Amino acid sequence: MNQFIDDFELIGDGKAYSYICGVDEAGRGPLCGPVAAAAVIMPRDSLIEGVNDSKKLTEKKREALYEEIVKKAIAYHVCLIDNEEIDKINILNATLKAMEGAINGLKIKADFALIDGNQNRGITTPSKTVVKGDSKSYSIACASILAKVTRDRLLEEYDALYPEYGFSKHKGYGTKAHYEAILKYGITPIHRRTFLKKILEQ
Repeated sequence: MNQFIDDFELIGDGKAYSYICGVDEAGRGPLCGPVAAAAVIMPRDSLIEGVNDSKKLTEKKREALYEEIVKKAIAYHVCLIDNEEIDKINILNATLKAMEGAINGLKIKADFALIDGNQNRGITTPSKTVVKGDSKSYSIACASILAKVTRDRLLEEYDALYPEYGFSKHKGYGTKAHYEAILKYGITPIHRRTFLKKILEQ
C-alpha cells in the first residue's frame, strides 16, 4: 500500500510542475566524514515497492532499493560536503550547501524542490520544506536512500583506511566504541574537530 502523499498535494499551490525533486540528507550527526545530500526526480507513474524513510530500512534493503532508484530516476545527484568544510561553516550551513549542490547537479533542472526538514535557506530553486518528509513524500524517501547509501559506502572505504575505529559498524556516529577508539588512537583527518572539542581539550 502506498503511504505517500502526492507531491503536488504536498506543494499545495495548484500549479503544474514538470519536474519536482525530492531532497534529503544523511550524516548530520556523525563525528566524522561528510554530510551527504541527494536530490532525485522520480517518474510519477510507477512507484518502487518498499521505498520508505531510509532509517526504517535494513542496510541490505537500502542497498537493493538504491540500485532500483538510480535505474528508474529521471535524474539524481548526490553532493558531499567534507568534514573540513563542516568545521568552517557549521553543520547546518554545510547541509544546506549540500542540498543546493544536489539540486543544481541534476542533469534535468527541477522546477520545484521538496526538502525534508524545516530549513531551505539559500536554496535558489522554488522549494518547500516538509517535516518528516521522508515518510510523506515518495521522492524525498528516494532521496533519503540515495544519500544514506552513498555516505555509508564512503564510511566502508574509511574503515579500510582506519581499521581501528570501526567505521563500517557505527558509520561515524558517536558510539561508545567510537569514542574509545578516538581516546586511544587520536582523531583522524576525516574527523569533525568542532564535534570533538571536549576530547581535543583533554
